[in-house]
Amino acid sequence: MKKGNDSTVTEFVLAGLTEKPELQLLLFLLFLGIYVLTVVGNLGMITLISLSSHLHTPMYYLLSSLSFIDLCHSTVITPKMLVNFVTEKNIISYPECITQLYFFIVFAIAECHMLAAMAYDRYVAICSPLLYNVTMSSQVCCWLIAGVYSMGLVGATAHTGCMLRVDFCKADVINHYSCDLFPLLELSCSSTFINELVVLCLSAFNIILPTLTILTSYVLIIASILRIRSTEGRSKAFSTCSSHISAVAVFFGSLAFVYLQPSSVRSMDQGKVSSVFYTTVVPMLNPLIYSLKNKDVKVALKNFFERRTFL
Repeated sequence: MKKGNDSTVTEFVLAGLTEKPELQLLLFLLFLGIYVLTVVGNLGMITLISLSSHLHTPMYYLLSSLSFIDLCHSTVITPKMLVNFVTEKNIISYPECITQLYFFIVFAIAECHMLAAMAYDRYVAICSPLLYNVTMSSQVCCWLIAGVYSMGLVGATAHTGCMLRVDFCKADVINHYSCDLFPLLELSCSSTFINELVVLCLSAFNIILPTLTILTSYVLIIASILRIRSTEGRSKAFSTCSSHISAVAVFFGSLAFVYLQPSSVRSMDQGKVSSVFYTTVVPMLNPLIYSLKNKDVKVALKNFFERRTFL
């Protein structure tokens, strides 16, 4: 552990996902593959939406923003995580650690609220289709996206500001593969009561509020779908929401497991495994679950490759 004259930690060692040597290469290849798929999938989705004029609708603007968030969220975490599997000690300096923490929180919070915004978009599309273009105008869509990022920036600034007041003068090994809130607070040699209170309050707000928005939207959506007389119409309406529900369940489930537990029952090892879902797996899955079942995206892909062939 390196210390300055004031005996404070100047760099940390990330313990990683596992300490078993026989698993390191396998996990490296696994998460490298996940990261490559994440980058290709999300960049591909952003590019496809920007180049396909018939995808220039509020739903796809929000999806494009979600892809950008997923890409950044994964990039903040995964490259440093991969270093754990190929080096004996994965060292990260204090400024780098705080920077990683800040951007990790920005994109985690932004994803929570972006999923809520997408649920609201589906509610308007199914429950008020005739007013959709007015209710979800380009101006409203821009305000929603701006609000999502503002929530992320405000939350990250509050968490990081509280973390900067904490002293680290004991251990320097973070029991995690990234600089996350609770593993860092566990190393503190000063009071963390305010930090834990801020984490609990902001986590509750940024998890429970979007969850309530999503649940309310889907209760109204289901009620509207049940009023549709034709089976085909019901199936079509539900298919537009099924992928979103899947993404919401995995993302919010893993977030709630990590951040809404009291410290007395929280396990760092369980938290590490759970956090893998929302930091690496969900960003990879989102482009797949939002595109493979989507006819508009399939048509856009077909047209894109046909244009490349003729060129």
